[in-house]
Amino acid sequence: MLRLNHRAGSLVISIVAMLLSVVGDVHAQAGVKTFTGSFADGATYLIDVPANWNGTLLLYSHGYVIPGTPNPAHDVGDPLTRSYLLSNGYALAGSSYATTGWAVEQALPDQIAVLDTFNSLVGQPSRTIAWGHSLGGMVTAGLVQRFPERFSAALPMCGVLAGGVGTWNVALDVEFAFNVLLAQGTLQVVNITDPLLNLGLAEAALNTAQSTPQGRARIALAAALGDTPGWFDPLSPRPGAMDFAAQEANQFLWLQQVDFPFVFALRADLELRAQGNPSWNTGVDYRKQLERSVDLAEVVALYEEAGLSLDADLESLNQAARIKADSTPLAYLRRNIIFDGQISIPVLTMHTTGDGLVAVEEERAYGHAIRLAHDRRWLRQVFVYRAGHCKFTPAETIAAFDTLVERLNTGKWREVNPQSLNQAASALGSEFNILPPEFIEFEPAPFLRPFNAFRH
Repeated sequence: MLRLNHRAGSLVISIVAMLLSVVGDVHAQAGVKTFTGSFADGATYLIDVPANWNGTLLLYSHGYVIPGTPNPAHDVGDPLTRSYLLSNGYALAGSSYATTGWAVEQALPDQIAVLDTFNSLVGQPSRTIAWGHSLGGMVTAGLVQRFPERFSAALPMCGVLAGGVGTWNVALDVEFAFNVLLAQGTLQVVNITDPLLNLGLAEAALNTAQSTPQGRARIALAAALGDTPGWFDPLSPRPGAMDFAAQEANQFLWLQQVDFPFVFALRADLELRAQGNPSWNTGVDYRKQLERSVDLAEVVALYEEAGLSLDADLESLNQAARIKADSTPLAYLRRNIIFDGQISIPVLTMHTTGDGLVAVEEERAYGHAIRLAHDRRWLRQVFVYRAGHCKFTPAETIAAFDTLVERLNTGKWREVNPQSLNQAASALGSEFNILPPEFIEFEPAPFLRPFNAFRH
């Protein structure tokens, strides 16, 4: 298994953890019956059923687990939300998945196995809601696409909803630009054979580049090709629209502490599973990609300040030797997974606006696929004005969940708007509102490298 060094591994773990979750042991709630066990493939499961079970089961899909780190089963994202849901009669369930890393192929059948196990141990739920964070948001969307008859509704949160192919293609664009412009072609951007060495070289080049105006401008360009936000700390205000220096400093933190471990090291886990490289940039015009990026103005300003020719660097990127995908790995990543927009149950997605690991633009890609297949009557998307990946408070999570349940109960969406969601979250009190609720009206920009079942 791939093991990151302690510093890089702990940084990634911290950034993908839930915001401000309660520290300490999760104490058993009175009247809750817990079931644990394992499947033949090695996955473990966890099921919690309250004495006042209301007949609804919530199937939770957890996020990415770094290979070589502990992989317990989870049935909820944070203890406060767990307490609320169990107290209100909801049963919770989830599995560890049989493997860590990009475990979509294992997660889908393992999560269905949890449903079958629940039926055997507890009984048939009256309705089942799929939900999950990050990679688990992708698994959630994959479950309702592959097994629609098993679910009543879904809540993918901060999900990889552009699908595996598009997401890893965007990651390749960031790697490629950084390697060409700042690492002199010394990095393995695909077919990574030594992940730790590769990451170390990338981090060293990144730190060196950050020390000069020219390096910072080129970091901003690489970051812009992934629509990396210029906002990193969820407890700090977003930098001003014209504060390009602060925006780049935050993008540097995203790359250093979060994204580079994934793109220069953890990509190796994906390539091992796929048996090769599933990503490509053949045919990509980086001049046009930058023009579509939300970070365009920042890049232009920093290049002018550094006295660099942006046109020359874009030409260097467009003239550099391109990378082709291998057919078998690409087929693997298409299976694990891209989206076809075929939904027939209510789906509510939630995302922070300043997510530098899974860009908020992925929500636009998912909505577009559904528009191509349907009239979007099943889909609603809500956004939280905050930096960070999956940085939702328990109150925001519960407010979104209750909105989805109301849709199930009434057969129609209420007006899903920031004001009503913020009011619902505030009404839960200070225990669940670790930060003030920050739902906001928001429309993500187009995803830079879309790939879905309709386009390809």
